Amino acid sequence: MDGSTARTRRSGRLIPTLLARLLGRGTEAAVPARRSNPDAVVDCAVYVSGRREPGRPHYADAYARVRRARRSFVWLGLHDPGAAVMAAVGHTFGLDELSVAQALAGGHRPTVQRHGAVTLLVLRTAGYVEHAELTDTSEVIDTGDVMVFLGDRFVITVRHGAAGALTAVREEIQRRPGVLAEGPWAVAYAVCARMVDLYLEVAAHLERDLERVEERVFARDRDADIQHIYQLKREVVEFKRAVLPLPAPLRALLEQRDGPPPALHRWFADVEGRLTRAVDRIGTYDDLLNSLLQARLAKLTVDQNNDMRKIAAWAAIAATQTAVAGIYGMNFAHMPELGWRYGYPGALLVMALAAFTLYRLFRRSGWL
Repeated sequence: MDGSTARTRRSGRLIPTLLARLLGRGTEAAVPARRSNPDAVVDCAVYVSGRREPGRPHYADAYARVRRARRSFVWLGLHDPGAAVMAAVGHTFGLDELSVAQALAGGHRPTVQRHGAVTLLVLRTAGYVEHAELTDTSEVIDTGDVMVFLGDRFVITVRHGAAGALTAVREEIQRRPGVLAEGPWAVAYAVCARMVDLYLEVAAHLERDLERVEERVFARDRDADIQHIYQLKREVVEFKRAVLPLPAPLRALLEQRDGPPPALHRWFADVEGRLTRAVDRIGTYDDLLNSLLQARLAKLTVDQNNDMRKIAAWAAIAATQTAVAGIYGMNFAHMPELGWRYGYPGALLVMALAAFTLYRLFRRSGWL
């Protein structure tokens, strides 16, 4: 009796233990493994009513989540993605083949395009490269590009190149939930504002470089190498290609029907105004560089003319010595000076007086 009771108690403890183990295994099997984003993903976040949700989910899970929620969108940031990653992203967010192909290549011109329900905004990035001294091979401006794909519930930023990192953009716009609540177009505004700020920052650095070049061009004790001026002009031309084409697409963006919401129009207008300042400054720099280049060429011409005048003056002085020496070197029999006791000192005196007279005349006229 006591043995059967003990066996019953052991069976009663064993059965719950086995059930717990089986249920535990089933629960573990039912929970899917957490997916991680590819290395090309800089950040992925879900925003609800202008505020970021905790965590950094996989972009596919994030997009599936925001499609079921109201007033939410996902921001996916990519940096130099590969073909496989971009194809997967395009499949998840419904991008067409042309959009995926454009995102893989860099060097695009600033533009605004519409691909079905997706708006593509292409911007050029710019960064100033610090350098101790300007040379004929100095890299002054580093450019890249950033592509912004805007959908109803998502925004995808694809960046190429080292310049124009968007981490600061994300941190800044997240501190403004009222603006971020306007959806994906708020991110487009933040990216545009950041790019224009970079343009103005680079323009300020370029202005200091131009001031140093200008001082060297017109300095009396030293001259600027024309190769250095030309290299800086090439860098300014590259900067112009990044900035000057942007005003037209930005204006078209504000005028299109499916563009930013009315609440963001004044913010985009502010960006447009600052962009106009950047364009004006860059145009001024280009004109100033052209003037400096022409001034340096003119100074080289003047210097060459001065050198030629000095050479001509010394040649004239030497010619008088050669003339006198040539006359006395003809060795004719009937030359009265040959028999004169003071003929040789007299010839040297004539040569010295002629040289001194010509030297004084050339110095007075500025040739020497």
